[in-house]
Amino acid sequence: MSLKYPQIDPIIFSIGPLDIRWYSLAYVVGILLGAVYIKFLAKQAKMKLPKQFIEDFIVAAVLGIIVGGRLGYILVYGLDYYYHNPMEIFRLQQRGMSFHGGLVGFFIAVIILCRIRKVNYWSILDFSACAAPIGIFLGRIANFINGELFGRITSVDWAMMFPMGGPFLRHPSQLYEAFTEGILLFIIINILFFKYHFYKRPKLLSGTFTILYSLARMFCEAFRDPDIQIGYIFKYFTMGQVLSIFFILVGTYLVATSYSTKSRD
Repeated sequence: MSLKYPQIDPIIFSIGPLDIRWYSLAYVVGILLGAVYIKFLAKQAKMKLPKQFIEDFIVAAVLGIIVGGRLGYILVYGLDYYYHNPMEIFRLQQRGMSFHGGLVGFFIAVIILCRIRKVNYWSILDFSACAAPIGIFLGRIANFINGELFGRITSVDWAMMFPMGGPFLRHPSQLYEAFTEGILLFIIINILFFKYHFYKRPKLLSGTFTILYSLARMFCEAFRDPDIQIGYIFKYFTMGQVLSIFFILVGTYLVATSYSTKSRD
């Protein structure tokens, strides 16, 4: 028994040579919904944001995620390829983005924006941690529609045969990630915000998000095919798992140092 993979065209519609794709739409909608949610969380925390800050935040988030995500993918997943094919760097629709690179790019962009607008950047980053799973969920659903980042060969009842995965039944690992990194993480982080008021201690939500996302990513990578150009590292680990280990350390540092910073009223 298995499930039939739904053949959904990755391109929603085209305007001349311009293709509007589900993957691109996921980024746009994820960032817009995230920005609206951050504004809502700021009100809940009784934090007044400067005029037009959310509009500036959207621009910074887009630039940080795209530039960071693209550079991260190039440096970690395809340095040799892009060294020999430099013009491919700008063809975003052909090759991927790195979540970890996008996270670093977003982090840097938000800090720069907040310093310019004189806003506490840890507050914005903590609110962003509550909103980020929205975009992650949409992004993983877009990966599923694209039929990419599929799982390893399996015989489970819900296995699927992906167009680019050969004549084999595979784990729909994109859906595993959509649930754990998106839905489940959103629920947990927002419970910590609303019920336990983690936002009152700077860096605590950011650190917790980083740890929980990395743990979820490591779990899901156990069902996902490794990147073909890299394969397994030390015979057992995928690049995503290796990067997640590093980010767990970063998250642990943020959580530990959050208790030595002054709490918000």
